[in-house]
Amino acid sequence: MTSFHYRCSLCGAEYAPDQVAYVCPRHGDSGNLDVILDLDAARRAASPASIGASRDPSLWRYLPLLPVDDPGRAGTPLRAAGGTPLYRADRLAADLGLKHVYLKDDGRNPTASFKDRASAVVVARALELGVQTVTTASSGNAAAALAGMAASAGLPTVIFVPHTAPQAKVAQLLMYGARVFLVQGTYDDAFDLTLQAAREFGWYCRNTGYNPFTREGKKTAAFEIAEQYTRYQSPASDPPVWQVPDWVFVSVGDGNIISGIHKGFQDLRALGWIERLPRLVGVQAEGSPAVHDAWASGTEDILPKPAETIADSISVSLPRDGVRAVRAARETNGGYLTVSDREILHGMRLLARRAAVFAEPAAATAYCGLARAACDGMLRPDESAVVVLTGSGLKDVKSALQAAGDAALRVEPSLDALKRVLAAESAAV
Repeated sequence: MTSFHYRCSLCGAEYAPDQVAYVCPRHGDSGNLDVILDLDAARRAASPASIGASRDPSLWRYLPLLPVDDPGRAGTPLRAAGGTPLYRADRLAADLGLKHVYLKDDGRNPTASFKDRASAVVVARALELGVQTVTTASSGNAAAALAGMAASAGLPTVIFVPHTAPQAKVAQLLMYGARVFLVQGTYDDAFDLTLQAAREFGWYCRNTGYNPFTREGKKTAAFEIAEQYTRYQSPASDPPVWQVPDWVFVSVGDGNIISGIHKGFQDLRALGWIERLPRLVGVQAEGSPAVHDAWASGTEDILPKPAETIADSISVSLPRDGVRAVRAARETNGGYLTVSDREILHGMRLLARRAAVFAEPAAATAYCGLARAACDGMLRPDESAVVVLTGSGLKDVKSALQAAGDAALRVEPSLDALKRVLAAESAAV
């Protein structure tokens, strides 16, 4: 483990790891803590070359840059989180009048979402602390990630999700053996109930943003983007520094993913492993725009907004890492965009048919942001962009069927019947 301490993101107060567990006591539940690594120690322990030589394809190849010990459990999903592919998307790029578009497909994680990164690191921390039960609130993906990673380690989980969560996500939780509570309310209601329950029963709480280790897991996506993007640019070399794309587009709900990716690139620059930060663009659904609205107002005031969008994974009324999410865009000269549910459904279809990536609505939201930015001339045609796709379309089959539009055709098991269906289809065109 690389040694670390905490710093409050609001007031700058610093704490030793044994002084606090979750948030700055001066600000209650809103005082998100930054994990400050001993970068000199990290620099002595690793380099781009040593990491490039690692045979571990998962996020644990970056262990010297993480504030946890190796959790063991070799060969289990806990040790398989991360290491997701970065695809070229040349057909989508051509559609948008761009030359260099890449898709970071985190739907390829063990439980099929980006949230495995955070949950793997949180479970590693829970093992260090010797806790007996871990808990979280989630719209579905974070809960499934925690339940899956905890199952790998033999830790019991208690999960709180809104009763409106897609059935596929609830099914995952139950299959992983989690004790599941469907909260008769919103994600925000589930979040608050989880905090109360964790305090009352002594459970270790994974809640997004509230637990500082969630951000540490999510920052590993930035490490992978830099390392993988460099391979595209210099496939035959072993450079002493990594390269980064010009832009990175990220869907935003609670704000912890874009905040974590920002932290990852900041750590790399502080280490001297990259020379600049990419411009980060947060993309929100029009029906859940709280972080966008704070950014657009020029403030860090995150005001609750009733959330209603097909993209359940980013349907959040009060983002719990909103301040750092605003800073991620502002400090990288990036920005925020909102897109409609109709655009999101269309984006799901395009990603599947033009790049063979099956994305859930929240994941497709990031691509829709790139499409909007390209249309508005936000990017130059020769600039490079990475779109972070945060979850598999199998997480929400109902929305996928809605996005696909076309219904499957029924046919009797004979060639004559097939010919009749094909003829009827041709005549209807």
